[in-house]
Amino acid sequence: MRGWLIGLGIALVCLVGSWALLLVLARRLPPGILRDLAAFIPDCVTTVRRLRKDPRVPRRARIAIVVAGIWVASPIDLIPEFIPVIGPLDDIVVVALALRYAGRQVPREVLMAAWPGEPRLLERLLGPPRSRVEDGPGQG
Repeated sequence: MRGWLIGLGIALVCLVGSWALLLVLARRLPPGILRDLAAFIPDCVTTVRRLRKDPRVPRRARIAIVVAGIWVASPIDLIPEFIPVIGPLDDIVVVALALRYAGRQVPREVLMAAWPGEPRLLERLLGPPRSRVEDGPGQG
């Protein structure tokens, strides 16, 4: 049992260390794609935390966002975090899919207000804004 706990502790330290490295890289890299990628996971975690508490977010979107947040925080990944460059890739894909799903259900201004990073990155992820039809045919 003690060996299992030590292994879990080491895994947790590696996970937190990789997050710290991403934070440092996000602040020290010059503006560009590398900086955007390094800042993506921390920005996503902040966005998940903000949207989880927002009453304007529907329940289904909130569940998708919370699952993505748990996925990012989980030490169990499809691609281990300690592999350089591609380690955080599965986290990025899962969070991107959850944000796109939420983007179809949550007003864009709510998502943009929750996003702490470069707005152009989230706009690119979400795609062009859709025009929402509030009233269906015959509901005038």
